[in-house]
Amino acid sequence: MNVTVLKNVLEANDSIAAKLRERLTAKKITTVNLISAPGAGKTSLLELTIPRLKSHCRIGVLEGDIATTRDADRIAKLDVPVVQLLTGGACHLEAPLVQRGLDALNLDALDLILIENVGNIACPAEFDLGETCKVGILSVTEGHDKPGKYPLLFHEISALVLNKIDLLPYTDFNFDQFVADFRKLNATAPIFQVSCKAGQGIAQWAHWLEHVTAGELDIAPHHHHDDLADVITPHAHPHKTEFVKVSHG
Repeated sequence: MNVTVLKNVLEANDSIAAKLRERLTAKKITTVNLISAPGAGKTSLLELTIPRLKSHCRIGVLEGDIATTRDADRIAKLDVPVVQLLTGGACHLEAPLVQRGLDALNLDALDLILIENVGNIACPAEFDLGETCKVGILSVTEGHDKPGKYPLLFHEISALVLNKIDLLPYTDFNFDQFVADFRKLNATAPIFQVSCKAGQGIAQWAHWLEHVTAGELDIAPHHHHDDLADVITPHAHPHKTEFVKVSHG
């Protein structure tokens, strides 16, 4: 029964996501879905990325979380439009809630929308949000085994930000093993080694994102993962949703 329920949820979600993608494409807006575990550094990465791009790129942010507006409050200080999306318990964002968030933004005044998904590296990878591409963020403190344990995310992403690289000497993170496992799932996505704490690698990541926004890279979201069917077991999700608009003035 769970498989049937999830299939129906995904089909309904994908239908709305397709309409969102058409809407955003028509307005020439690039949309990036950022996915990571809690504490990997999504919000910190945005705090360093947005100032590098905002002088020549009009940016809006959708902040996904289960509760509180803390992340949106941090982003609002950067003087960009931001909407907090609260799931009220769900472990991921879905297209209907993103649609409501987009309705709260002035899309005619934006070139790039950054979606910070709920902290989770499993569920969010299953849901299309109408994005241009997905980007994964992983910290070295989480371990090098994550591509093997969470293959869908690492298959779907168009780029990977490996954060907290400054802590690498203090962990048992095996970089070579990590890259080997990642490349079995994804042969093309660039890996950006960054430290949000030290500012290392941020320029290279922001440069890539700038080229994606300008349409200078051939980026497309992955939506076909039949080759992963043997290692992924579908599961059910809660679906309570809410959104809160946060002032940035």
